[in-house]
Amino acid sequence: MEYRLLGKTGLKVSDLCLGAMTFGRETSESDSFAILDRFVESGGNFIDTADVYSGGMSEQIVGRWIQQKNRDDYVIATKVRFAMGPGQNDVGLSRKHIIAGVESSLKRLGTDYIDLYQVHAWDNLTPIEETLGTLNDLVRRGLVRYIGASNFRAWQLQKAIYTSRANGWESFSCLQPQYNLLCRATEYELLPLCEQEGLGVIPWSPLRGGWLSGKFHRGMENPPADTRIAAAEAHGWGESWSNYNNDYTWTVIDALFEVAKEAGKTPAQTAINWLLQRQAVTAPIIGARTIEQLDNNLGASGWALTPKQIERLDKASRLPVTYPYDDAAESQQRAGR
Repeated sequence: MEYRLLGKTGLKVSDLCLGAMTFGRETSESDSFAILDRFVESGGNFIDTADVYSGGMSEQIVGRWIQQKNRDDYVIATKVRFAMGPGQNDVGLSRKHIIAGVESSLKRLGTDYIDLYQVHAWDNLTPIEETLGTLNDLVRRGLVRYIGASNFRAWQLQKAIYTSRANGWESFSCLQPQYNLLCRATEYELLPLCEQEGLGVIPWSPLRGGWLSGKFHRGMENPPADTRIAAAEAHGWGESWSNYNNDYTWTVIDALFEVAKEAGKTPAQTAINWLLQRQAVTAPIIGARTIEQLDNNLGASGWALTPKQIERLDKASRLPVTYPYDDAAESQQRAGR
């Protein structure tokens, strides 16, 4: 595995980040420990979780695992924003909830500090000044090393950056957005903004919940019963069969299978490697329910698709665009209009 700097910081992270969302929910503690061990054996040092994952169980599992290790060898990331209880202030990005959230996460993780503390989504009810001022205080107190955002829109991210800059506060070091071959609208404004402002990008769902894993192909009438896509359909999750069973998806998957075969890699490795070649991306977040899934995903690092292979995937997955993202608008900007 290779290492990259997280945005404009001096923090070195592995080019694949291990997502712990399945820990305590789909993956037992013993299997989670085995996955963490294999990830580290492969050179990984970057682990992402959140307080809301499995109601805090994911953080607890990561915490118990890290007690057996040298804490400083790892970059532990977690998040705050969503409801952790029934109370009126058990949710959001207020000063009260953030401080309660970081204190609880530190206890569950069994550590004195969090390397990367991320706000899980925008909060319409809390002034951004209150949120960022609180995060700045956490950094100054040494409880948090770096801060980041997840699931922000471009205007929200830019407003946060300008607010921190105007007040001399700690600013976001990275963004965690959804980004994959089936979700390229992230490229319209978010990725250029991150490049312009020097933020690292750690995409979640690089396989779109399994659609790009190689388990699905054109002509299938229904997803296999034991797959996440089948569960997504039952629970109404975003990557459900009804949402993605269309010609655009199958065109992308057709190209993915063709390029993967040519490269001598699996579709999952190919889809993640495509992300690794994007200029703005620091480290895709790979999730795994089993060691076998992890080993497959780990094979995405250490090699590179050819420019022609990337072009074929780009062409198959390109979304139709209109002003101000189309070629005419780009030409006007290049012409200085």
